[in-house]
Amino acid sequence: MFQKLVSHNGDISLLVDKGYAVGVDSNYLIVRDIPYLDSKLTLQWGAIVAKLVAVDGLRFVQDDHQIFFAGDVPHGLDGNAIANLGGGPHSLALSPSASDVVVQRTFSNKPRIAQKYADFREKIDTYVAIISGPAMERFGADPYTFRKVACEEPDSVFKLHDTLTSRAEITDLSAKLQTDVIAIIGLGGTGGYLFDFLAKTSVSEIRAFDADVFHVHNAFRAPGRTIETEFGKPKAEVFGARYEALRKGITAKAIYIDEDSAAELDGVTFAFVCVDKGRSRAGIFDVLLARGIPFIDVGMGLKRRSEGLNGMARMTYYPSDLGQEIRNMGLAELQDQPDDLYRTNIQISELNAMNAALAVIRYKQLRGFYHDGAACYHLLFEVADLKIVGVNKQDED
Repeated sequence: MFQKLVSHNGDISLLVDKGYAVGVDSNYLIVRDIPYLDSKLTLQWGAIVAKLVAVDGLRFVQDDHQIFFAGDVPHGLDGNAIANLGGGPHSLALSPSASDVVVQRTFSNKPRIAQKYADFREKIDTYVAIISGPAMERFGADPYTFRKVACEEPDSVFKLHDTLTSRAEITDLSAKLQTDVIAIIGLGGTGGYLFDFLAKTSVSEIRAFDADVFHVHNAFRAPGRTIETEFGKPKAEVFGARYEALRKGITAKAIYIDEDSAAELDGVTFAFVCVDKGRSRAGIFDVLLARGIPFIDVGMGLKRRSEGLNGMARMTYYPSDLGQEIRNMGLAELQDQPDDLYRTNIQISELNAMNAALAVIRYKQLRGFYHDGAACYHLLFEVADLKIVGVNKQDED
């Protein structure tokens, strides 16, 4: 990434040519070897870190006028902290490749006239003049070391730079999902939204399964744009193709998951079940429970009343150690109803999205991405009163 960054961004190339020890990590620009004075007027060395915002796959711009700083509070020659630096204490998670850079604070120095920096060259030069000026005068130290910094960023599943994560400063939280291999079983309304949400996470692999065909009615409860040529193709093929430009690690197969295809789940660490037939759900549960794979099952039931549609969206979590116990509670339909052939099976896109969002949020809680204050294994969202009711093991005990 570094060589492409330099060759396609003239302002960053100028920093390298000037002698700055420029590197990149987790979509942050890092400039090491920044001299400064501590409170005892001793020479210290720090690093400037700035967010990279992708314009396209090759060009980057700065986020704002602020920077992160790996180091103590810089002082002037008079022994006082440099006055024209705002900000305060702050931490920032970088990858292990940048373990030598420990961010301790932010600085904010906005240009008075332009109110923003023209580019990275102006931004870094300005902050270096402020932070390093006293050290340069007292010790003759300067940041122009011409040091080449190894930039061994871990291989990303994304084909685009994930600057959303770096801008939000949640790189360490996103990393909690990286080792997961996810299975999505069923790509109807809710399964389609699950695919959309999970494709934008850092999970290492997504395996999607659905042998049904993508029809016109599916387009009205599916995320993203619809292309007319998608109709009549397997749902797995349609959804797999939609996210090929975004990420790697996608396998989508037009098959059903049952005992005969159970080997498709080898290596899966978490699964989502999104089917609307009780008998199919029961067979999938058998396979997942036998393999000790934790999973979330989703479901929806809507009926038309005189006042309009009402019903519930359900999310039920089956952990590997308690999955059979929760299955025995009968929270999900595991048999086909006699009138299944004639039921309307109402589904609406926003409720499919809501159902999928509840499932993904719960999954991310389990992985430590979100705070998990309730530890619920069963959630119900009712349309009429917009309330979410959760059940956890303590409630049962």
